[in-house]
Amino acid sequence: MRQLIGLLTGVCAIMFVSGCQPTVVDPAATLADGARGTRVHRAALDMVMEAPLTAASQDALQGLAYRPGYDHALRVEGLQYLLDVDREAVVTVLRRRLPRVRDHAWLTKLCDFVAAAQLMELDEALVSSWGRPWTGELSELDRPEAKALAALHGQDAVESIVWRVFKSATRPSQRGLRYRCWDLLHRLGAREALVELVVSAGGADRAHPMTASLHAAAEAFGTVPWNREEMLWIEKLADPQRRDFWQIAAEATSQLPADRRAQLEVRDLPVLAAAAEHRPELLGSSTDALYDDVRRSLEGTKHFSEQDPGYMPGGAPDHELSAHRDRLTWGDLVALRMAQEAMGHDAVRAHLFHYADRDHADETTEYGGVLALDDDGRFEVLEFPPRVRVHDRRFEASQEMFDAGYTGLYHFHFHAQKTRNGQHAGPGAGDMKYADATRANCLVLTSIDEDTMNVDYYRHGGVLVDLGVVVRPRTAMFHDRE
Repeated sequence: MRQLIGLLTGVCAIMFVSGCQPTVVDPAATLADGARGTRVHRAALDMVMEAPLTAASQDALQGLAYRPGYDHALRVEGLQYLLDVDREAVVTVLRRRLPRVRDHAWLTKLCDFVAAAQLMELDEALVSSWGRPWTGELSELDRPEAKALAALHGQDAVESIVWRVFKSATRPSQRGLRYRCWDLLHRLGAREALVELVVSAGGADRAHPMTASLHAAAEAFGTVPWNREEMLWIEKLADPQRRDFWQIAAEATSQLPADRRAQLEVRDLPVLAAAAEHRPELLGSSTDALYDDVRRSLEGTKHFSEQDPGYMPGGAPDHELSAHRDRLTWGDLVALRMAQEAMGHDAVRAHLFHYADRDHADETTEYGGVLALDDDGRFEVLEFPPRVRVHDRRFEASQEMFDAGYTGLYHFHFHAQKTRNGQHAGPGAGDMKYADATRANCLVLTSIDEDTMNVDYYRHGGVLVDLGVVVRPRTAMFHDRE
């Protein structure tokens, strides 16, 4: 009996041990499958490293750099093995994939690997990745890509490498890289040097794909883009199809005093062109006079603002005009005056309320569009369906809306989830991020009751002015743009 028990125990032990050893029939295919689990990946990697390198096993090893589902230590071990047997395979996959890694923990490990392996061929990939915004709270020089570049070349050389990558990114396929470098150099405090590069536009710099339109904008408007979206904006305005707009804006800019011209941003150009064509009296108004006009017009106006502290992390910005007095530029104040004028037209309000009613009935998205002036100087509401429908607290602007917004006055959207939505009046955190990214002049209209909406103007940098309420007109009609 004891012998039988011992035999059964031995059999169970053997079965237990065997069960702990995963069976891998095709190690390359198993390793390439990120869903298999660490124990199985471990066994597959051991088998891959013990056998001659094949096309399938090389692909599986390269996949450790970017496919999800792997233990970080196992990833590094596999990449190190591939580096030892085929360095070019590692360089190739990291050159393509490192800039796309979104997992912060893995990106940090991967950058450490690049630095330890002295893979200087990956400077461009590191800069490209670094150029993408980081959702964490690290300073620029604490980013893993920056640390890897410092380890490879020395801390003092890091910014010069970004410049080198930027200036050498001249191929059409490197357009995105150029934008990311431009953003990054701004974040590193190199705006003055970028402005000088664009303004001078001499010698070899003239051959850079970005130089022509940016140099033309610097000469015509005295301004240089801050980020990718403004660079696209300038490129769109430089298109021959918008030649008339460019000429109107350039002529209006030339009439401004030097100090006012120096303050201009890309977002000011549509407002400036509209004022020059249809509201010339605004061009002669001083900043102080415009501010006083806006202030007086807001006296006695009822205002509403966000009441949910969790809706705006870090606290909602002040909606009062006076709170932003020192930051409001001449362009802001012209934009505020024109927004107030637009809201004074029955036809504009009728269209906006009709559009907001449809937004309220649609629980799949917010609605939005562009407020512009037509060729006759009349305000018009341009509707644009969302690019995608996410949920009822989000509006995703389409490229068609951006195209209209390049010469339009304001991007706008509604907060019309409820008829009485005053507790969520004004832009939310996502709206402020949108303004920071696009650097457009924006309006948000919030439903207060069936016949009342609150209007807020906002733009990048947290500038926000509550323009008070507007009331639904009872008899006005509007016509959709043909």
